[in-house]
Amino acid sequence: MKPGYNTNGLAFHRWDDAIRLLAETGYQSVALTIDHYCLNPYAADLDCRLQEMQSLLQKFQLSSVIETGARFLLDPREKHEPTLLTADPKARVRRVDFLKRCVDLAAFLKSDAVSFWAGQLKEDLPREAALDRLAAGCRELIAYAAEKEVRLAFEPEPGMLIETLQDFAELNERVSHPSFGLTVDIGHLQCMGELPISQSLAPWKDRIFNIHIEDMVQGEHDHLRFGAGDIDFPDVIQGLRQIEYPGGLHVELSRHSHMAPDVVRESYAFLTDLIQAG
Repeated sequence: MKPGYNTNGLAFHRWDDAIRLLAETGYQSVALTIDHYCLNPYAADLDCRLQEMQSLLQKFQLSSVIETGARFLLDPREKHEPTLLTADPKARVRRVDFLKRCVDLAAFLKSDAVSFWAGQLKEDLPREAALDRLAAGCRELIAYAAEKEVRLAFEPEPGMLIETLQDFAELNERVSHPSFGLTVDIGHLQCMGELPISQSLAPWKDRIFNIHIEDMVQGEHDHLRFGAGDIDFPDVIQGLRQIEYPGGLHVELSRHSHMAPDVVRESYAFLTDLIQAG
């Protein structure tokens, strides 16, 4: 396990300064949230920025994952839209195109995975039909990613069509591909009552490609600093050790960017103490 941090928690930093701050603190992995200010796949200077990112990651020996949860990159007026569930087929094509561009970034940087989620269902559509629509988008993306040897890590997210690991099992039945795995957000398991967390992780041992971590309380989807919620972290680390998870534990505190340097340092101290104690 490697301490990691998500750049969505450093939204007010230049991305190169953010990488340096994380490396200087001691982090070994970074979750790169693709956004206007970080590897924007539509930017004219993308190739140059991508090479700069590659050089920095190599210099500091940081592993990476590509995160696709930018709030207003595709639509300046509606958060997270369009998604793989959006009613308009042309809008869904835009999301798939964006995710394919993120696969290209991951292939270039040799990232561990591309992390993505379902989105909200905003029309009156039976669940089975919604799952079929989502699975179709996932299969198209997998076909593209598999050719480039990039893994896809799907994240169950409270408030979206796929909220829990059980929901993911429904989707996985329709998709079923070795390159299709999970981003598990530890806080989301707490929020949705998938407890104890160690037991929730165990059945997915070979499919967990990425971990998000922060504190949270049951029933409330609010990403909290470590110690401000109810998560049993020794149980979490025990569960991750049992499944022999080798990747990054990426702190996700996107609402704490205004105090990022302090939170980056305190999160690193918490994670390293936790890993060493476990």
